[in-house]
Amino acid sequence: MRLRGHAAAVALALSVALAALPVHAAAAPLAATPEALAQAMRGHAVVLLGEVHDNGEQHALRLAALQQLVASGARPALAFEQFDREHQPAIEAARRERPRDAGFVIAQGKGAPSWKWEFYQPFVQLALDHDLPIVAANLSRAEAMKLALAAPSSGSPELPAAFLRAHEQAIAKGHCDLLPAAALPGMASAQIARDRVLAESIRPHARQGVVLLTGNGHARRDVGVPFWLTPDERARTVSIGVLERDEDGSVADTASRFDAFVVTARAERPDPCEELRQRYRK
Repeated sequence: MRLRGHAAAVALALSVALAALPVHAAAAPLAATPEALAQAMRGHAVVLLGEVHDNGEQHALRLAALQQLVASGARPALAFEQFDREHQPAIEAARRERPRDAGFVIAQGKGAPSWKWEFYQPFVQLALDHDLPIVAANLSRAEAMKLALAAPSSGSPELPAAFLRAHEQAIAKGHCDLLPAAALPGMASAQIARDRVLAESIRPHARQGVVLLTGNGHARRDVGVPFWLTPDERARTVSIGVLERDEDGSVADTASRFDAFVVTARAERPDPCEELRQRYRK
């Protein structure tokens, strides 16, 4: 009975959220400068600051913008997709033990080696140098994999078909359309669960101000973290995509899924589709 009541409450919250989703103006293009990016963040309680994870130019731009924001007097919490939420106590203990040692905080916070920590350590150091809260915001990979492999629960609220389809399409495109169709619903469930957890993690810090450092998919205002915020929270939130130009020099149509966006050069990397083709032998 308690589970059914909880599911009903979640379903009601979803229906309210869907009804209250605002009609957005066109996404605003920003100059690729720290000044423009810092200005776009000012005045918002919640900033969802996207990234392409392995793009060093983007990380340098975001760091410089945050440094300007802090220099102007802002003291937001920095929430990291790169830290799993269960490691928050270890991060707090590490700060007490070695208050200015970003490497130690990352090690104690169990930062997964799959992240390029040379890109993220300067953000941790910024938080330590200015006594900004560090928020371990993400669902762990193990938890997400359980959701991806689990059968849907009969008590789970039903999400809009278009919402689920958008998630599956984004995952398929992100994997070069090489994934088996049967894998998409589970992977979409894991992505959706991450969005919900990220929203829950930043919510307690909105009053002070919070910047979530996260991949562009999570920052999308249509299907990402904003979907799980209340109407009042969304009104005080800005989602900023930090995107790469396509190979032909154009800007991806997903730019319209943010409140504002900035575009940088593509990072040099091996063809990710070739690796997936080898894995799936296609």
